[in-house]
Amino acid sequence: MKLPSISLTKRTLLLVGIPLLIITLAGAAVVTSGVLADETLAVEAGTPIRVRLDHSIASRTARPGDAFHATVSQPVTVDGKVVIPVGALAHGTVVHARESGRLSGRAQLQLQLNAIEVNGESYAIETNTLGRVGGSHKKRNIALIGGGAGVGALIGGLAGGGKGVLIGGPVGAGAGLAGAALTGKKDFVLPAETSLTFHLQEPVSLPVAEEKEE
Repeated sequence: MKLPSISLTKRTLLLVGIPLLIITLAGAAVVTSGVLADETLAVEAGTPIRVRLDHSIASRTARPGDAFHATVSQPVTVDGKVVIPVGALAHGTVVHARESGRLSGRAQLQLQLNAIEVNGESYAIETNTLGRVGGSHKKRNIALIGGGAGVGALIGGLAGGGKGVLIGGPVGAGAGLAGAALTGKKDFVLPAETSLTFHLQEPVSLPVAEEKEE
């Protein structure tokens, strides 16, 4: 039995070929896009991450475990490709905090980054801790306590002669001690927009950052 011949005209070829070409190109574009979206690069340990605080952190009120937030101020690149863009959100934790004592004990604060957001996804990171210590009490307290003792001795001397000087001295020292207790705290605040530079402690794989349209 002889099969009927099929004549393919140019019109038929165009009607069949063009849709097939479109489907093939679309599939290739999807594959290419998927490859680019999944591309990740290794960021080495020691890489600096520079941020600015989004809010203030005070040594007087901060507690270990408190979260803080910051914004990346300089891009991080690998092989010329941006993996952490300017404006990326960074999340951190207060590792250690200590309120200033009134007569001794400096205020202390230690911070660490633990996550970074790239392309809308959060990635765990581990950085070094940055610490700050408040001012010393020593000079100020000696001045306050010594000054109080001197004033007490003078008042005692005016009130009761030589014996009054001996009595007034200890009283004045007590007054100076009270003054130091009231005014001697040396807490500090890291205000919003404070620039901090952390360094990665462990390498991390991050995707190439998507370019944002202006």
